[in-house]
Amino acid sequence: MTPLVQVEGLRKSYGDRVVLDDVDLCVDKHDVICLIGSSGSGKSTLLRCLNLLEEIDDGVIRFDGREISDPRVEPREVRKRVGMVFQAYNLFPHLSVLENCTLSPRRVHGVPRAEAEQRARELLERFGLAEHETQHPDRLSGGQQQRVALVRALCTQPELLLLDEITAALDPELVGDVLASVRDLAAAGTTMLLATHEMAFARDVATRVCFLDQGRILEQGPPEQVLAEPREERTRQFLRRVLPG
Repeated sequence: MTPLVQVEGLRKSYGDRVVLDDVDLCVDKHDVICLIGSSGSGKSTLLRCLNLLEEIDDGVIRFDGREISDPRVEPREVRKRVGMVFQAYNLFPHLSVLENCTLSPRRVHGVPRAEAEQRARELLERFGLAEHETQHPDRLSGGQQQRVALVRALCTQPELLLLDEITAALDPELVGDVLASVRDLAAAGTTMLLATHEMAFARDVATRVCFLDQGRILEQGPPEQVLAEPREERTRQFLRRVLPG
């Protein structure tokens, strides 16, 4: 079976600073892959490269068998099939929750308004946000705004969902609600690649965990192996700092 995403020899630098160094990664359909590692290890940059928000210096990225790292590929066509949610919610403050969720399906994908609104309302109901559809983002809590951002990404029916530290900006009591939403998506078979510092969540949900260090995937495998019995000393050092006890 063709992987949904195949990355080979990916390199990315900012000036003299190498951010991604010879990264190889394979993502199959229905995988939930958690990227862990210290800040600055390359997790967010890798996600941005996959969504063609960053130009790569070397290597190949294939999506559903097609090379999308070719400069001739139109990024907007790739992004129609990929959803991305950032640390900052990036909701349009002048639009209601429903309008935020239907804008891309209508403007980019050409979905009729009634169909876009029906799907958005179904997702808002699923995520416990139905009563907020007419409100503007500044009337919602941080956790609610982040769940709206998830719904907005899902309204385009993406084949791949990229999540970049989506709980990092939340108060601790709000993290659980957002992670519960992501857990539901994983259970439903959504293909996801997420950068996270939530180790317990990664242990419970991931099909695979990748530990990044200095721009390289130093270790990857099932969560029970990487998080409980890591092979690399650098992985063990990182986990000793972030895991309780």
